[in-house]
Amino acid sequence: MLSVLAQRSSFLPKLRVLGAISVRAAHSHGGHDAVPYYTKPAYFDHRTLPLPDIPFHDSLSSQETALKEKEKGPWKQLSLEDKIALYHIKFNLTYAELNKPSNEWKTVFGAIFFFFGITGLIVWWQRLHVFPELPHTLKEEWIEKQIQRMLDMRVGPIEGFSSNWDYEKNEWKK
Repeated sequence: MLSVLAQRSSFLPKLRVLGAISVRAAHSHGGHDAVPYYTKPAYFDHRTLPLPDIPFHDSLSSQETALKEKEKGPWKQLSLEDKIALYHIKFNLTYAELNKPSNEWKTVFGAIFFFFGITGLIVWWQRLHVFPELPHTLKEEWIEKQIQRMLDMRVGPIEGFSSNWDYEKNEWKK
C-alpha cells in the first residue's frame, strides 16, 4: 500500500509540471506571460472584510518606496505622518472611516418616496381613465333608501339591524 502511494506521489509532480507546461504552451498569447487582472485577489473596503488580501497600492511611488525602506528601521524615528502614510499604503480606509455612518439612507428613502409617487400617479390615472364609474347602489340616496326599507321590513329585530332603531321616536337608539 505504501509503495503505491509513494509511486503516485512521485508521479504527481511530474504530471503537474508536464500539464502546466502543455497548458501554458497551448494557451500562450504571443509570449506575454502576464497574469490577467481578474485572476488576482481584489481589494475591498468594507466592514465585513476589514483586512483585504492585497495592499491598497500595487505600485509605489519613489516617496512611498523610501518610506517603506525607512519602515524597516526603528519605528521611533518615524513621525506620525509617516506612520499614517505607511498605513494608507496597505489600507485605503481606517476602521473609524469604515464605521463612519453614511448618508445612504437618504438615497434609499428618496427612491422609496419616488416610487410611491409614481405608483400614486398610476393609480390616480387608472381611477380617472380605466376604472368604470361606481355603481348606483353605492350612492348616498340609494343607501338611505335601502336602510329605510330594511327598517320598514324590521330586519333582525332582536339582535340585528332593526334592534338598534327606536320606532317610537323614529331615531337610532343611544
